[in-house]
Amino acid sequence: MSFDEIIDRRGTHCAKWDSMEALFGVPAETGLPMWVADMDFRPPARVQQAVERMVAHGVYGYFGDDRAYIAAIRWWMLTRHGWDVPPEAIFTTHGLVNGTAICIDTFTSPGDGVVLMTPVYHAFARVIKAAGRQVVECVLKNDGGRYVPDFATWDAQMTGREKMLILCSPHNPGGRVWTAEELRGVAAFCKRHDLILVSDEIHHDLVMPGHGHRMLATVAPEAKDRLITMTATTKTFNIAGAHVGNVIIEDKALRERFATRMMALGISPNSFGIHMATAAYSPEGAKCVDDLVVYLDGNRKVFDAGVNAIPDVRSMPLEATYLAWVDFAGTGMAPEEFTRRVEEGAGICANHGPTFGKGGETFLRFNLATPRVRIHEAVRRLKEAFGDLQ
Repeated sequence: MSFDEIIDRRGTHCAKWDSMEALFGVPAETGLPMWVADMDFRPPARVQQAVERMVAHGVYGYFGDDRAYIAAIRWWMLTRHGWDVPPEAIFTTHGLVNGTAICIDTFTSPGDGVVLMTPVYHAFARVIKAAGRQVVECVLKNDGGRYVPDFATWDAQMTGREKMLILCSPHNPGGRVWTAEELRGVAAFCKRHDLILVSDEIHHDLVMPGHGHRMLATVAPEAKDRLITMTATTKTFNIAGAHVGNVIIEDKALRERFATRMMALGISPNSFGIHMATAAYSPEGAKCVDDLVVYLDGNRKVFDAGVNAIPDVRSMPLEATYLAWVDFAGTGMAPEEFTRRVEEGAGICANHGPTFGKGGETFLRFNLATPRVRIHEAVRRLKEAFGDLQ
């Protein structure tokens, strides 16, 4: 597979490319979409072949016999992450935003507080608010350009109304790979305040060389009675449109409550997503991921070198994900000004920092998962848009 291949995604009902003019005012003909988190790369050939076999068969009935699918998930988690997942612990949802929503619906009530370590993935707050729950923002400490937990401050914030914490691991945005000590700290914090701990680990495979993701379930097994882990193939293999994800619950009591709510909502997976995930979690898929991470690391180096050369603009060191978190605070510009320069001046669509909650006010998030020639072009445009700072 060549990650340098330019694939024209315009006019294919692609949110990333076909929505940027309506949302950002950046023309599709000339703009660079570096916002929504999907990649401009093909999935592994094995995944494409699985879809082609379904199409060739030509009958699209209900999915049955999930043994190969469950075995593939368990194989991946054991061989790639050292986690031996019981088969009965695995649920399938329509992606992890859906999984998050069901967790909130199952384990909290209207008016309850749900804790977020902000700035963090914007969909969490959106789902919490839509469910009639309260977002409780515990702001991460920016320690020399690197986020770290601030448990002492967060302890003082708790009122007793909080019932759940949603962890993003690896962190989006910011790209932190939490250490085992930090993860155990999160688990201890949840125990102190009797919180259900939902660990969204969707970026667990996209970790830069020199860093290693640890599944919270393996480093804090004592948290099993309150822990819900969420994983998916969709970010790893660029199949977000499959809308398939896994909610993994080892504790029997929690699992029974979740299963009951799934049944009440009538949720069952789509067959395309199941076949694609089964194909992805394989030795061939693992080789593709290893190659992908090396390529993404190369994109990161190009982007960071270029952006950090702009005076007073800093890209947070990226340990995981392909989402660069760039701080414009040093420029002294208002968010409206640096955002205007990026969108109108450079013709680039990036996610706005304030949508990620407290702590994101001076940032923009840039998606680096695109052929490298576009990263070079983005750097050139950004340098030109902020040329007066040189």
